[in-house]
Amino acid sequence: MRALRFVALALTLSPAAFSPAAFAQDWARTALEASPRHGEWVALDAAGGRTLHAFVVYPESKTKAPVVLVIHEIFGLSEWAMSMADQLAAAGCIAIAPDLLSGDGPDKGRTKDFPNTTAAREAVGKLAPERVTADLDLAADYAVKLPASNGKLVVAGFCWGGAQTFRYANHKATLAGAFVFYGTGPTTAEGVATIACPVYGFYAENDARVNATLEGSAAAMKAAGKTFEPVTYAGGGHGFMRAGDDPAGTEANKAARAKAWERLNALLKPHLTE
Repeated sequence: MRALRFVALALTLSPAAFSPAAFAQDWARTALEASPRHGEWVALDAAGGRTLHAFVVYPESKTKAPVVLVIHEIFGLSEWAMSMADQLAAAGCIAIAPDLLSGDGPDKGRTKDFPNTTAAREAVGKLAPERVTADLDLAADYAVKLPASNGKLVVAGFCWGGAQTFRYANHKATLAGAFVFYGTGPTTAEGVATIACPVYGFYAENDARVNATLEGSAAAMKAAGKTFEPVTYAGGGHGFMRAGDDPAGTEANKAARAKAWERLNALLKPHLTE
């Protein structure tokens, strides 16, 4: 088996690297370990003396590739979020997934250092929007300057990260596209005023909390003359991209995930050329 290679911080994919067990997603780790792609941890100097840790995966490609900035769920940078970065690299992109809990864990650790998912979730909920934006800028700017990058940047976020994706699109004028996975969206003119790229939404049929904002987001985007293309996947529940990856997931979530992945790949293809 060809193992995903880690450099930079010399962190391995052994079970101990992701302790405690609350963050363990064995099926996601297995997929990472079987990947032929090159992955590495990078440490970036963030504001206030913090270190932002980010996971970067490169595609197996002979040409330069676009960058996908991956924004994790409210649970932090889990093994599944890392495996999603690897899947995006398999689709031909350089994927960078910053751990936005860097410096917030015990002993200034990150997601893997929290005692349980509840603690990580609470910490994500307390993140200041300004810091999140600064960290996303730091990770994005690092990745687009890589020699293997073609200079194009898109963003994809899931759950909490989906909401952050919409917000980041209103901040980053150089984005070529934004992919919002079941995240709440803005409903005001101010929340969409400076979005310069098309926004593509991926929503679950069984997700009333998030879907309650969908009509308002669509109306705000339309009034501002912005491109917003939401699709709702029948039978899917909130988090269907992760749940559909899980071998123990429901058939409905697996079907929703498969259709969403097919669409995402098609939307990424135009960005794969220099």
